Amino acid sequence: MSDTRSDTRSNPPSDPHRAPGHGDRAASGNAGAVLAASHEADLAPYAAHASRSRGRRYPEPPPAARSEFQRDRDRIVHSTAFRRLEYKTQVFVNHEGDLFRTRLTHSLEVAQIARSVARNLRVNEDLVEAISLAHDLGHTPFGHAGQDALNECMREHGGFEHNLQSLAVVDELEEHYGAFDGLNLCFETREGILKHCSREHARHLGDLGERFLLGRQPSIEAQIANIADEIAYNNHDVDDGLRSGLLTIEQLAEVELWQTHYEAARGEYPQIEGRRLIHETVRRIINTLIADLIGQTQRNLAEHAPKSLEDVRAAPALVAHSERVATQAAVLKRFLYRNLYRHYRVMRMANKAQRVVKGLFGAFSEDPRLLPPAYLTPDAAAQPRSIAHYIAGMTDRYALKEYRRLFVVTDDV
Repeated sequence: MSDTRSDTRSNPPSDPHRAPGHGDRAASGNAGAVLAASHEADLAPYAAHASRSRGRRYPEPPPAARSEFQRDRDRIVHSTAFRRLEYKTQVFVNHEGDLFRTRLTHSLEVAQIARSVARNLRVNEDLVEAISLAHDLGHTPFGHAGQDALNECMREHGGFEHNLQSLAVVDELEEHYGAFDGLNLCFETREGILKHCSREHARHLGDLGERFLLGRQPSIEAQIANIADEIAYNNHDVDDGLRSGLLTIEQLAEVELWQTHYEAARGEYPQIEGRRLIHETVRRIINTLIADLIGQTQRNLAEHAPKSLEDVRAAPALVAHSERVATQAAVLKRFLYRNLYRHYRVMRMANKAQRVVKGLFGAFSEDPRLLPPAYLTPDAAAQPRSIAHYIAGMTDRYALKEYRRLFVVTDDV
Protein backbone atom coordinates (compact mmCIF):
# COMPACT_ATOMS: atom_id res chain seq x y z
CA MET A 1 0.00 0.00 0.00
CA SER A 2 2.95 2.28 -0.62
CA ASP A 3 1.79 5.70 -1.78
CA THR A 4 4.50 7.07 -4.01
CA ARG A 5 2.24 9.56 -5.76
CA SER A 6 2.27 13.11 -4.49
CA ASP A 7 -1.14 14.52 -3.61
CA THR A 8 -2.03 17.20 -6.13
CA ARG A 9 -4.09 20.20 -5.22
CA SER A 10 -6.97 20.59 -7.64
CA ASN A 11 -6.78 23.61 -9.93
CA PRO A 12 -9.41 26.28 -9.33
CA PRO A 13 -12.64 25.25 -11.06
CA SER A 14 -12.53 28.42 -13.16
CA ASP A 15 -9.30 27.28 -14.86
CA PRO A 16 -10.32 26.48 -18.48
CA HIS A 17 -7.28 24.20 -18.82
CA ARG A 18 -8.45 21.86 -16.07
CA ALA A 19 -10.31 19.60 -18.50
CA PRO A 20 -9.36 20.54 -22.07
CA GLY A 21 -12.16 20.05 -24.56
CA HIS A 22 -14.80 19.63 -21.86
CA GLY A 23 -16.44 23.02 -21.66
CA ASP A 24 -19.62 21.61 -20.15
CA ARG A 25 -17.61 20.00 -17.37
CA ALA A 26 -15.83 23.26 -16.66
CA ALA A 27 -19.16 25.08 -16.45
CA SER A 28 -20.62 22.48 -14.12
CA GLY A 29 -17.42 22.64 -12.08
CA ASN A 30 -17.95 26.36 -11.65
CA ALA A 31 -21.43 25.63 -10.33
CA GLY A 32 -19.94 23.18 -7.84
CA ALA A 33 -17.34 25.73 -6.77
CA VAL A 34 -20.01 28.37 -6.16
CA LEU A 35 -22.01 25.91 -4.04
CA ALA A 36 -18.92 24.89 -2.04
CA ALA A 37 -17.86 28.51 -1.50
CA SER A 38 -21.32 29.42 -0.22
CA HIS A 39 -21.22 26.57 2.26
CA GLU A 40 -17.64 27.23 3.33
CA ALA A 41 -18.34 30.89 4.10
CA ASP A 42 -19.94 29.75 7.36
CA LEU A 43 -17.08 27.49 8.44
CA ALA A 44 -14.56 28.30 11.15
CA PRO A 45 -11.08 29.25 9.87
CA TYR A 46 -9.58 26.05 11.30
CA ALA A 47 -12.08 23.81 9.48
CA ALA A 48 -11.13 21.76 6.44
CA HIS A 49 -12.27 23.58 3.31
CA ALA A 50 -12.99 21.49 0.22
CA SER A 51 -11.76 24.35 -1.97
CA ARG A 52 -8.35 24.11 -0.25
CA SER A 53 -8.06 20.33 -0.31
CA ARG A 54 -4.62 18.81 -0.78
CA GLY A 55 -6.17 16.99 -3.68
CA ARG A 56 -6.57 13.48 -5.01
CA ARG A 57 -3.98 10.92 -6.02
CA TYR A 58 -5.18 11.24 -9.61
CA PRO A 59 -6.29 14.71 -10.80
CA GLU A 60 -9.91 14.91 -11.93
CA PRO A 61 -12.20 17.61 -13.33
CA PRO A 62 -14.05 19.38 -10.50
CA PRO A 63 -17.43 17.95 -9.47
CA ALA A 64 -20.71 19.47 -10.60
CA ALA A 65 -23.15 20.96 -8.07
CA ARG A 66 -21.34 19.54 -5.04
CA SER A 67 -18.08 19.98 -3.17
CA GLU A 68 -15.06 17.69 -3.34
CA PHE A 69 -15.92 16.20 0.07
CA GLN A 70 -19.53 15.63 -0.97
CA ARG A 71 -18.20 13.74 -3.99
CA ASP A 72 -16.11 11.60 -1.63
CA ARG A 73 -19.14 10.82 0.51
CA ASP A 74 -21.17 9.84 -2.55
CA ARG A 75 -18.44 7.56 -3.86
CA ILE A 76 -18.24 5.83 -0.49
CA VAL A 77 -22.00 5.27 -0.30
CA HIS A 78 -22.03 3.76 -3.80
CA SER A 79 -19.02 1.50 -3.17
CA THR A 80 -19.22 -2.29 -2.99
CA ALA A 81 -17.45 -2.34 0.37
CA PHE A 82 -20.06 -0.02 1.90
CA ARG A 83 -22.94 -2.26 0.81
CA ARG A 84 -21.22 -5.27 2.33
CA LEU A 85 -21.24 -3.62 5.76
CA GLU A 86 -24.91 -4.59 6.02
CA TYR A 87 -23.82 -8.18 6.60
CA LYS A 88 -20.74 -7.59 8.71
CA THR A 89 -21.02 -7.93 12.44
CA GLN A 90 -20.40 -5.59 15.33
CA VAL A 91 -20.53 -7.91 18.36
CA PHE A 92 -23.19 -10.40 17.28
CA VAL A 93 -22.60 -12.46 14.15
CA ASN A 94 -25.07 -11.56 11.44
CA HIS A 95 -27.08 -14.78 11.51
CA GLU A 96 -27.76 -14.44 15.26
CA GLY A 97 -30.65 -12.02 14.69
CA ASP A 98 -31.95 -9.18 12.57
CA LEU A 99 -32.32 -6.70 15.43
CA PHE A 100 -28.64 -6.29 16.30
CA ARG A 101 -26.34 -3.61 14.89
CA THR A 102 -24.23 -4.28 11.84
CA ARG A 103 -21.22 -2.36 10.53
CA LEU A 104 -23.61 -0.50 8.24
CA THR A 105 -26.03 0.70 10.90
CA HIS A 106 -23.06 1.50 13.13
CA SER A 107 -21.48 3.65 10.40
CA LEU A 108 -24.75 5.53 9.92
CA GLU A 109 -24.99 6.19 13.67
CA VAL A 110 -21.39 7.43 13.74
CA ALA A 111 -22.12 9.78 10.84
CA GLN A 112 -25.21 11.19 12.55
CA ILE A 113 -23.37 11.87 15.80
CA ALA A 114 -20.34 13.31 14.02
CA ARG A 115 -22.42 15.66 11.87
CA SER A 116 -24.20 17.01 14.95
CA VAL A 117 -20.87 17.78 16.59
CA ALA A 118 -19.39 19.27 13.42
CA ARG A 119 -22.33 21.60 12.91
CA ASN A 120 -22.03 22.97 16.43
CA LEU A 121 -18.28 23.51 16.01
CA ARG A 122 -18.71 25.11 12.56
CA VAL A 123 -16.46 22.63 10.81
CA ASN A 124 -17.01 20.64 7.62
CA GLU A 125 -19.99 18.31 7.97
CA ASP A 126 -19.45 16.74 4.55
CA LEU A 127 -15.90 15.68 5.38
CA VAL A 128 -16.98 14.37 8.79
CA GLU A 129 -19.73 12.35 7.15
CA ALA A 130 -17.42 10.90 4.48
CA ILE A 131 -14.87 9.80 7.09
CA SER A 132 -17.57 8.33 9.34
CA LEU A 133 -19.17 6.31 6.56
CA ALA A 134 -15.80 4.96 5.38
CA HIS A 135 -14.05 4.24 8.66
CA ASP A 136 -15.07 0.55 8.82
CA LEU A 137 -14.82 -0.37 5.12
CA GLY A 138 -11.78 -2.56 5.80
CA HIS A 139 -13.26 -4.56 8.66
CA THR A 140 -13.18 -8.33 8.32
CA PRO A 141 -16.21 -10.56 8.81
CA PHE A 142 -16.95 -11.44 12.44
CA GLY A 143 -15.78 -8.13 13.92
CA HIS A 144 -12.64 -7.95 16.02
CA ALA A 145 -12.43 -11.73 16.28
CA GLY A 146 -12.03 -11.92 12.51
CA GLN A 147 -9.48 -9.13 12.50
CA ASP A 148 -7.39 -10.76 15.23
CA ALA A 149 -7.42 -14.09 13.38
CA LEU A 150 -6.42 -12.52 10.06
CA ASN A 151 -3.68 -10.51 11.74
CA GLU A 152 -2.30 -13.72 13.22
CA CYS A 153 -2.40 -15.40 9.80
CA MET A 154 -0.57 -12.44 8.25
CA ARG A 155 2.06 -12.12 10.98
CA GLU A 156 4.89 -13.12 8.65
CA HIS A 157 3.55 -10.96 5.82
CA GLY A 158 3.20 -7.51 7.37
CA GLY A 159 0.19 -8.19 9.62
CA PHE A 160 -3.39 -7.04 9.15
CA GLU A 161 -5.02 -3.90 10.57
CA HIS A 162 -8.48 -2.76 9.60
CA ASN A 163 -7.61 0.95 9.35
CA LEU A 164 -4.93 0.20 6.78
CA GLN A 165 -7.34 -2.17 5.05
CA SER A 166 -9.97 0.59 4.86
CA LEU A 167 -7.36 2.76 3.16
CA ALA A 168 -6.52 -0.09 0.78
CA VAL A 169 -10.21 -0.41 -0.09
CA VAL A 170 -10.58 3.24 -1.09
CA ASP A 171 -7.13 3.51 -2.69
CA GLU A 172 -6.85 0.22 -4.56
CA LEU A 173 -9.51 -2.45 -4.17
CA GLU A 174 -12.73 -0.79 -5.32
CA GLU A 175 -13.20 -1.16 -9.07
CA HIS A 176 -15.74 1.43 -10.22
CA TYR A 177 -13.89 3.92 -12.40
CA GLY A 178 -12.16 3.60 -15.73
CA ALA A 179 -9.36 6.05 -14.97
CA PHE A 180 -8.04 4.63 -11.70
CA ASP A 181 -8.26 1.89 -9.09
CA GLY A 182 -10.05 2.67 -5.84
CA LEU A 183 -12.27 5.68 -5.22
CA ASN A 184 -9.59 8.38 -5.60
CA LEU A 185 -10.70 10.23 -2.48
CA CYS A 186 -9.35 13.56 -1.24
CA PHE A 187 -6.28 13.58 1.00
CA GLU A 188 -8.35 14.86 3.96
CA THR A 189 -10.85 11.98 3.71
CA ARG A 190 -8.10 9.39 3.42
CA GLU A 191 -6.30 10.97 6.37
CA GLY A 192 -9.43 10.66 8.52
CA ILE A 193 -9.97 7.03 7.55
CA LEU A 194 -6.46 6.18 8.76
CA LYS A 195 -7.06 6.66 12.48
CA HIS A 196 -4.11 4.57 13.66
CA CYS A 197 -0.90 3.52 11.99
CA SER A 198 2.44 2.13 13.16
CA ARG A 199 5.58 4.10 12.36
CA GLU A 200 6.75 1.19 10.22
CA HIS A 201 3.67 1.37 7.99
CA ALA A 202 3.62 5.18 8.08
CA ARG A 203 7.03 5.32 6.39
CA HIS A 204 5.49 3.75 3.28
CA LEU A 205 2.50 6.07 3.05
CA GLY A 206 4.13 9.28 1.86
CA ASP A 207 2.33 12.47 2.91
CA LEU A 208 -0.45 10.44 4.50
CA GLY A 209 1.91 8.83 7.00
CA GLU A 210 3.73 12.03 7.91
CA ARG A 211 1.64 12.92 10.94
CA PHE A 212 2.36 9.58 12.61
CA LEU A 213 6.08 10.15 12.19
CA LEU A 214 6.01 13.80 13.30
CA GLY A 215 3.48 13.44 16.14
CA ARG A 216 0.95 15.78 14.51
CA GLN A 217 -2.86 15.70 14.61
CA PRO A 218 -5.36 15.14 11.80
CA SER A 219 -8.10 17.64 11.01
CA ILE A 220 -10.78 18.59 13.52
CA GLU A 221 -13.20 16.63 11.33
CA ALA A 222 -11.12 13.44 11.61
CA GLN A 223 -10.88 13.89 15.38
CA ILE A 224 -14.66 14.26 15.61
CA ALA A 225 -15.30 11.10 13.57
CA ASN A 226 -12.92 9.15 15.82
CA ILE A 227 -14.71 10.04 19.05
CA ALA A 228 -18.17 9.74 17.45
CA ASP A 229 -17.19 6.14 16.68
CA GLU A 230 -16.60 5.46 20.38
CA ILE A 231 -19.84 7.17 21.44
CA ALA A 232 -21.83 5.13 18.94
CA TYR A 233 -20.40 1.69 19.64
CA ASN A 234 -20.35 2.00 23.44
CA ASN A 235 -24.03 2.92 23.53
CA HIS A 236 -25.36 0.58 20.89
CA ASP A 237 -23.39 -2.29 22.45
CA VAL A 238 -25.23 -1.57 25.72
CA ASP A 239 -28.52 -1.65 23.82
CA ASP A 240 -27.69 -4.84 21.93
CA GLY A 241 -26.28 -6.45 25.06
CA LEU A 242 -29.53 -5.85 26.92
CA ARG A 243 -31.63 -6.98 23.95
CA SER A 244 -29.66 -10.22 23.71
CA GLY A 245 -29.94 -10.94 27.43
CA LEU A 246 -26.16 -11.02 27.86
CA LEU A 247 -26.34 -7.88 29.98
CA THR A 248 -28.87 -6.99 32.66
CA ILE A 249 -30.04 -3.67 34.02
CA GLU A 250 -28.95 -4.88 37.46
CA GLN A 251 -25.38 -5.31 36.22
CA LEU A 252 -25.38 -1.85 34.67
CA ALA A 253 -26.25 -0.28 38.01
CA GLU A 254 -22.50 -0.26 38.79
CA VAL A 255 -21.87 2.09 35.84
CA GLU A 256 -22.40 5.70 36.89
CA LEU A 257 -23.06 6.99 33.38
CA TRP A 258 -25.83 4.45 32.88
CA GLN A 259 -27.36 4.59 36.38
CA THR A 260 -27.57 8.38 36.53
CA HIS A 261 -29.58 8.57 33.31
CA TYR A 262 -31.60 5.43 34.04
CA GLU A 263 -32.84 6.91 37.32
CA ALA A 264 -33.52 10.26 35.66
CA ALA A 265 -35.59 8.55 32.94
CA ARG A 266 -37.58 6.56 35.50
CA GLY A 267 -38.15 9.70 37.54
CA GLU A 268 -39.49 11.70 34.59
CA TYR A 269 -41.48 8.84 33.05
CA PRO A 270 -42.50 6.46 35.89
CA GLN A 271 -45.02 4.75 33.62
CA ILE A 272 -42.52 3.40 31.07
CA GLU A 273 -40.57 0.17 31.30
CA GLY A 274 -38.77 -2.45 29.20
CA ARG A 275 -37.38 -1.42 25.81
CA ARG A 276 -38.83 2.08 26.02
CA LEU A 277 -37.04 2.76 29.30
CA ILE A 278 -33.78 1.39 27.87
CA HIS A 279 -34.07 3.59 24.76
CA GLU A 280 -34.85 6.64 26.88
CA THR A 281 -31.77 5.98 29.02
CA VAL A 282 -29.44 5.36 26.06
CA ARG A 283 -30.56 8.48 24.21
CA ARG A 284 -29.89 10.57 27.34
CA ILE A 285 -26.39 9.10 27.64
CA ILE A 286 -25.65 9.89 23.99
CA ASN A 287 -26.97 13.43 24.41
CA THR A 288 -24.77 13.96 27.48
CA LEU A 289 -21.67 12.66 25.70
CA ILE A 290 -22.29 14.83 22.63
CA ALA A 291 -23.04 17.98 24.65
CA ASP A 292 -19.94 17.46 26.80
CA LEU A 293 -17.78 16.79 23.73
CA ILE A 294 -18.94 20.01 22.09
CA GLY A 295 -18.47 22.06 25.26
CA GLN A 296 -14.99 20.76 26.11
CA THR A 297 -13.83 21.05 22.51
CA GLN A 298 -15.01 24.66 22.38
CA ARG A 299 -12.97 25.34 25.53
CA ASN A 300 -9.94 23.65 23.97
CA LEU A 301 -10.34 25.70 20.80
CA ALA A 302 -10.57 28.90 22.83
CA GLU A 303 -7.41 27.97 24.74
CA HIS A 304 -5.27 27.07 21.71
CA ALA A 305 -6.93 29.51 19.27
CA PRO A 306 -6.07 27.77 15.99
CA LYS A 307 -6.31 30.10 13.01
CA SER A 308 -6.00 27.45 10.33
CA LEU A 309 -6.06 23.74 9.65
CA GLU A 310 -2.26 23.70 9.97
CA ASP A 311 -2.62 25.15 13.49
CA VAL A 312 -4.94 22.25 14.32
CA ARG A 313 -2.35 19.77 13.06
CA ALA A 314 0.36 21.33 15.25
CA ALA A 315 -1.79 21.52 18.41
CA PRO A 316 -2.59 18.75 20.89
CA ALA A 317 -5.77 16.77 20.21
CA LEU A 318 -8.53 19.40 20.48
CA VAL A 319 -11.65 17.25 20.23
CA ALA A 320 -12.14 15.69 23.64
CA HIS A 321 -14.49 15.07 26.54
CA SER A 322 -14.14 16.78 29.87
CA GLU A 323 -12.09 14.84 32.39
CA ARG A 324 -15.17 13.83 34.38
CA VAL A 325 -17.18 12.54 31.43
CA ALA A 326 -14.11 10.88 29.87
CA THR A 327 -13.67 8.95 33.13
CA GLN A 328 -17.34 7.91 33.12
CA ALA A 329 -17.12 6.77 29.50
CA ALA A 330 -13.98 4.77 30.28
CA VAL A 331 -15.80 2.99 33.12
CA LEU A 332 -18.60 2.04 30.71
CA LYS A 333 -16.07 0.78 28.18
CA ARG A 334 -14.34 -1.41 30.77
CA PHE A 335 -17.72 -2.74 31.90
CA LEU A 336 -18.59 -3.77 28.34
CA TYR A 337 -15.22 -5.47 27.90
CA ARG A 338 -15.68 -7.56 31.04
CA ASN A 339 -19.35 -8.35 30.78
CA LEU A 340 -20.22 -8.35 27.07
CA TYR A 341 -17.16 -8.81 24.88
CA ARG A 342 -15.82 -11.51 27.22
CA HIS A 343 -19.21 -13.15 27.85
CA TYR A 344 -18.91 -16.88 27.27
CA ARG A 345 -21.53 -16.86 24.50
CA VAL A 346 -19.69 -14.09 22.64
CA MET A 347 -16.38 -15.88 23.20
CA ARG A 348 -17.80 -19.10 21.77
CA MET A 349 -18.88 -17.33 18.60
CA ALA A 350 -15.55 -15.49 18.43
CA ASN A 351 -13.74 -18.83 18.68
CA LYS A 352 -15.81 -20.23 15.81
CA ALA A 353 -15.18 -17.10 13.77
CA GLN A 354 -11.44 -17.35 14.23
CA ARG A 355 -11.51 -20.99 13.17
CA VAL A 356 -13.37 -20.00 10.00
CA VAL A 357 -10.94 -17.20 9.12
CA LYS A 358 -7.85 -19.27 9.88
CA GLY A 359 -9.29 -22.23 8.00
CA LEU A 360 -9.97 -20.13 4.92
CA PHE A 361 -6.54 -18.53 5.00
CA GLY A 362 -4.82 -21.88 5.49
CA ALA A 363 -6.68 -23.54 2.64
CA PHE A 364 -6.05 -20.71 0.19
CA SER A 365 -2.39 -20.46 1.20
CA GLU A 366 -1.84 -24.17 0.79
CA ASP A 367 -3.45 -24.18 -2.65
CA PRO A 368 -4.07 -20.72 -4.18
CA ARG A 369 -5.90 -22.40 -7.06
CA LEU A 370 -8.91 -22.59 -4.71
CA LEU A 371 -9.18 -18.79 -4.92
CA PRO A 372 -11.40 -16.95 -7.39
CA PRO A 373 -9.19 -15.99 -10.38
CA ALA A 374 -9.24 -12.29 -9.50
CA TYR A 375 -7.26 -13.02 -6.33
CA LEU A 376 -4.60 -15.21 -7.91
CA THR A 377 -1.28 -13.46 -8.46
CA PRO A 378 1.85 -14.65 -10.27
CA ASP A 379 3.95 -13.06 -7.51
CA ALA A 380 4.17 -15.66 -4.74
CA ALA A 381 5.31 -13.02 -2.21
CA ALA A 382 2.16 -10.97 -2.90
CA GLN A 383 -0.25 -13.91 -2.67
CA PRO A 384 -0.81 -13.80 1.14
CA ARG A 385 -1.88 -10.15 0.94
CA SER A 386 -4.26 -10.94 -1.91
CA ILE A 387 -5.77 -13.74 0.19
CA ALA A 388 -6.17 -11.29 3.07
CA HIS A 389 -7.96 -8.85 0.75
CA TYR A 390 -10.36 -11.60 -0.31
CA ILE A 391 -11.16 -12.71 3.24
CA ALA A 392 -11.43 -9.17 4.62
CA GLY A 393 -13.97 -8.32 1.94
CA MET A 394 -16.28 -11.17 2.90
CA THR A 395 -19.50 -10.70 4.82
CA ASP A 396 -20.19 -12.95 7.79
CA ARG A 397 -22.55 -15.18 5.87
CA TYR A 398 -20.33 -15.36 2.79
CA ALA A 399 -17.36 -16.42 4.92
CA LEU A 400 -19.44 -19.19 6.51
CA LYS A 401 -20.67 -20.29 3.09
CA GLU A 402 -17.13 -20.30 1.65
CA TYR A 403 -15.93 -22.32 4.63
CA ARG A 404 -18.64 -24.91 4.03
CA ARG A 405 -17.71 -25.06 0.35
CA LEU A 406 -14.11 -25.88 1.22
CA PHE A 407 -14.53 -28.21 4.21
CA VAL A 408 -18.01 -29.75 4.12
CA VAL A 409 -18.92 -32.35 1.52
CA THR A 410 -22.18 -31.08 -0.04
CA ASP A 411 -23.58 -30.30 -3.48
CA ASP A 412 -22.90 -26.59 -2.88
CA VAL A 413 -19.80 -25.70 -4.88
